[in-house]
Amino acid sequence: MCGIIGYVGYENAVPIILEGLKKLEYRGYDSAGIAVCGRDGFDVVKQKGRLDALEARLEAAPLSGHMGIGHTRWATHGEPSDANSHPHVGSRSKIAVVHNGIIENYQRLKARLEQKGIRFASQTDSEVVAQLAETCYDGDIMETVVKAVGRLEGSYALGIMCLDRPDTLIAVKKDNPLIIGVAAHGLFIASDVPAVLRHTNLVYYLNDGEIAVLNKDGARFYSLDREPLQKHPETVTWSLDSAEKGGYPHFMLKEIMEQPKVLRDTVQSAVSGEAKAAADSLDPARFDKIVMTACGSAYNAGVAARYVFEKLCRVPVEVELASEFRYKDAIIGEKTLVILISQSGETADTIAAMREANAKGAVTLSIVNAVGSTVAKETAHTIYTLAGPEIAVATTKAFSAQLALLYMLAISFAYKLGRLSETERDALTDEMKALPGKAEALLGRTDEIQHCAAGCIAYKSIFFIGRNVDYAIALEGSLKLKEISYIHSEAYAGGELKHGTISLIEDNTLVVALSNCERLAPKIMSNAEQVASRGARVLFVGSCAPAEMGDRMSVIRLPAAHELFSPSLSVVALQLFSYYVAANKGLDIDKPRNLAKSVTVE
Repeated sequence: MCGIIGYVGYENAVPIILEGLKKLEYRGYDSAGIAVCGRDGFDVVKQKGRLDALEARLEAAPLSGHMGIGHTRWATHGEPSDANSHPHVGSRSKIAVVHNGIIENYQRLKARLEQKGIRFASQTDSEVVAQLAETCYDGDIMETVVKAVGRLEGSYALGIMCLDRPDTLIAVKKDNPLIIGVAAHGLFIASDVPAVLRHTNLVYYLNDGEIAVLNKDGARFYSLDREPLQKHPETVTWSLDSAEKGGYPHFMLKEIMEQPKVLRDTVQSAVSGEAKAAADSLDPARFDKIVMTACGSAYNAGVAARYVFEKLCRVPVEVELASEFRYKDAIIGEKTLVILISQSGETADTIAAMREANAKGAVTLSIVNAVGSTVAKETAHTIYTLAGPEIAVATTKAFSAQLALLYMLAISFAYKLGRLSETERDALTDEMKALPGKAEALLGRTDEIQHCAAGCIAYKSIFFIGRNVDYAIALEGSLKLKEISYIHSEAYAGGELKHGTISLIEDNTLVVALSNCERLAPKIMSNAEQVASRGARVLFVGSCAPAEMGDRMSVIRLPAAHELFSPSLSVVALQLFSYYVAANKGLDIDKPRNLAKSVTVE
C-alpha cells in the first residue's frame, strides 16, 4: 500500500527522499508528498498523480533540510487529491505525519477534535494522527507519541516530525511494515528495503508496539511503555541491482525472465538448504488436515498445491481466502497445519488469518519472500522463497517460487508419511530439478508468445478454462491478464461451461484452454470445440494440446512435464501472454491502476 520514507542526517533530505519514493512506486499510489524541517517551520509539497509531477514542483521551488518525510498514497479515505496527500501537518504546524494503514476510529476522534475547534484540511483518516498528536503535545515528543497511538484503533506505520525537535525523527508501527536503515551519513525510516538500499544494507525491523527515535548519530528503541529495547541490525543480502530494471523495459518482464534462476535456487534450498531444514522440522503425521490461506496470486498457488498435496500425501487440504478465513470461525486445532502464503509477509488479511490460526492452537507455517516480515516472525515455522526483490505489482517470480516450495514440501511430506518410496521421491525431485531448464527453453520463445498476444487488444473479455491442475493455473492466468491489461477475464473449470458460463460466449470471444493433463486432454478438447462452435477463438496452452485443430484454434505448446508440476511452465507462458497484451496496449505495466504490491489494509 502506501510508501513511507524518512531521513535525518548530514545531507539534504529532499533528493534522498525523492529517490526513496521512486523505489517505493511499486507499492501502488495515486499521489505523493514530502515535508522537510526547514529554518522557519515545515516546508510541505504535495501533489496528486505520479512522482514526476511532485518532482517538477520541487524543481520549480526547491526545498532543503537535514530531516524530512515523504509518502506515496494509495487512497482509502478521501479521493486522490493534493489536500488528501501526505504528509499531514497539525493545525498549529507543530507536528507532521506520514501514515500507512487505516485508523478505524478516526471518525470519533475527528468529531472530538472538531468540538475543540480544530479544523481539518483533508478527508483522510491519517490527518487525525497529526491533529491528535498536537493536542497531546506538552513538549515531550516521546510522551506525545505514546499518548496519541494509545488512542488509535486500527493499523499504522507512522513517521513523525516535531518542529521543536528539528533533529529527531520518530517511527512507530502496528500491523504495517516499517524498517530503520543505518548509513554513514544518517538514518532512515522506510516501508521497504529498496527505498534505502542505495545508501545502506544495514536495517532494523520494527516490531508492533515499538518506537524508534532517530537522530543523525543513531537510533534508540523503546516499547510503548517507554522501556528501552535492545535491537540488532540485520544485513540485507541482495544487491541494489536486484531492484533495478537491468535493461528491460519493465520490471515485470525482467522478473519473468529471472524465473529459471529462482526455480533453481528454490529447489536447491528445498533439497539441501534452509528450506529442507525447515521442512524436516515438521512431522506431517501429527496433522489430520492441512489448510492453506492467502490472497490474490498466493491463493492461486495454494489452489494448485492442493492437487499436489492430496494426490501425493492423501491428506485432506482446504484452501481459503485469507479475507474470509479470518471471519469464518474456522474448524482448526492442534492437529491442523495452516500454511500461510505471502510474497510480502505483510498482507493484512493474511496476518489476521495467521493470528486466528495461532489463537486456535493450529501449527502455522509461512511460505514467504520477505525476511523480517510480520508473517515470517509470527508463524511457528517459516520457509523463504528466495525470489529476491519483486518490484512489479503483478507477481511473477515470487508466485513461481511459492509453487516450487509447495511442491517440494508435498514430496517431503508424502515420503515421511510412507506414501512415496525413496525411488519415487527421488524421481519426483528430479522432475522438479528439470523445471528451471524447461522454463528457460520456454522463455527463449518469447516471439511466438508475443505473436499470439498481438491480436488480443480488442477483446472485451477473455476466458480461461482448464481441468484439475490446469484449472488451478487458469485462475492465475486470468488474474494476471486482468491486473495489467484491464481486459475483463474469468477462469472456469472446463466441466462447468455448460452450467451457465457458455452463455457468455459470442463471436470472436477468446478462450484460453489449458491442457497439460494427458488423461483429461480429450475432455478439454471437447470444451474447446463447444466454445468454437459458438464463435469463440481458442488458444491452447500446454503440452497435451491436440496435434490437429480447427481453423479457429491456435496453440502455445509447452515442454512436457510431470502433470502435477506443469503449472510451473503454464504460468510462465500465461505471464508472458498477459505482459505482451498489456504492452501492446501501451499500459503502465509495473504500476497498474488502483493496485498495490502489498495490501496492508483490509
